[in-house]
Amino acid sequence: MLKGKRGLILGVANKRSLAWSIAKSCSAQGAELALTCLGERFEPTVRKLCTQLPGGEDIPILQVDVVQEDQIDAAAVKLGQLWDRLDFIVHSIAYANPLELKGRFRDTSREGFNVALDISAYSVIPFARAFAPMMTNGGSIVALSYLGGERVVPNYNVMGVAKAALDSAMRYLAYDLGPQGIRVNTVAPGPVRTVSAASVGDFSNMLEHVQAVAPLRRNISGEEVGNVVSFLVSDMASGVTGTLIPVDCGFTVLGVTTGIKDPEKTAPETADGGATA
Repeated sequence: MLKGKRGLILGVANKRSLAWSIAKSCSAQGAELALTCLGERFEPTVRKLCTQLPGGEDIPILQVDVVQEDQIDAAAVKLGQLWDRLDFIVHSIAYANPLELKGRFRDTSREGFNVALDISAYSVIPFARAFAPMMTNGGSIVALSYLGGERVVPNYNVMGVAKAALDSAMRYLAYDLGPQGIRVNTVAPGPVRTVSAASVGDFSNMLEHVQAVAPLRRNISGEEVGNVVSFLVSDMASGVTGTLIPVDCGFTVLGVTTGIKDPEKTAPETADGGATA
């Protein structure tokens, strides 16, 4: 599905990160990849992961701290020296101080707010600005969001505000880049047990709750997220832009779910064996 495509994936940190699941899926579909890492200290980990992919020894790894716009611009120049075009970008970067992801939202600090918004939401904009000139045949940009940007998720706090900002930024980028043939979409995975997710207070209970009430009665896998992203950056999704696709086993279709039990297991029986209304 992605044979002949070249893509840049931001945010591969370790084997459990969603960005890595996306990289594996895109590579399996034939894409040629470049990856980013936060800095020199993280490159050996990312380089070791790359050995699991076809041609992994030759995968470009760009060192980029996303709060430093000069590093983003330099990465675009470096990749432009290696490739004559870019077909897609996947933004899988988010961060908030772990202390901001527990307790009361009203205790969010100004510094914590600014850090979360800068890294998790604003950073997609300078990447689009720096790399869009390489997308000479059109292309696709996909970012990872979460339901917490649309609804209140306990303990998600300032990260929910950052995801809401990211969702809005992606819609504006879709409008801005559309005339250039660049499609911009967002994927909102359900909770996945990653290293960064462990910072969210009561995360294990969140996983248990989703598994108990989601229509598919399970949580998603990183592979499922990667497959949806692969579809969005492919020509199969050539008419899709400006949208957000949940990948959460149907959890977002539910209303209030706290305390709801499975009716098949809990409905009392009438005298004739049927369930009461």
